[in-house]
Amino acid sequence: MFRSRSKEGQATSTPRVTAAEPHQTRDPQAPKGRPTPKRSDAQSQRRTVAKAPANRKEAAKRQRDERRSAMARQRQALAGGDERFLPARDKGAVRRFARDYVDSRWSVAEFFLPLAVMILILSMMPSLQLKNISLLLWLFVIVMIVIDSIGLGFRLKRDLRARFPDEPKRGAVAYALMRTLQLRRMRLPKPQVARGEKP
Repeated sequence: MFRSRSKEGQATSTPRVTAAEPHQTRDPQAPKGRPTPKRSDAQSQRRTVAKAPANRKEAAKRQRDERRSAMARQRQALAGGDERFLPARDKGAVRRFARDYVDSRWSVAEFFLPLAVMILILSMMPSLQLKNISLLLWLFVIVMIVIDSIGLGFRLKRDLRARFPDEPKRGAVAYALMRTLQLRRMRLPKPQVARGEKP
């Protein structure tokens, strides 16, 4: 009743200021001013919060999809040598060294399959002389493979002991010898070194 006009004017003017506040520009540092996340990040977040499968059929389908994607990653790793997705038998620095050791050399055993096919063809010929030659060739190839494999095994074991004194090396030599039996282009994981290159 006894208030002055100036106070009334201040009281009525304050709502106008507050009403105008929502029209102000938003602070770019505010939480909503963040950039939109990448699609891959958003998908990974969605996968983590994905619901459990509703029934057995959906669970089996999800397992099949996961297995399929794991196999695809493994195939890519075998082709490219990505250590993270290799099978357990191929993982580790020892196995990688054994692979590189074999791939950097020529070995008699890698020609076993082509020679075996040639010897088989000779043994099927009607001529007795060719059959005898095929038998001698077969014995010669086997002896050469055994000698070459024994030498490779001893050298590889020595180099593994020198290079990896504290790491387990069990099965690495057998793993390398099995790799020598494959043609170079058929080996998995794919060779990462050239012939003559030091591993």
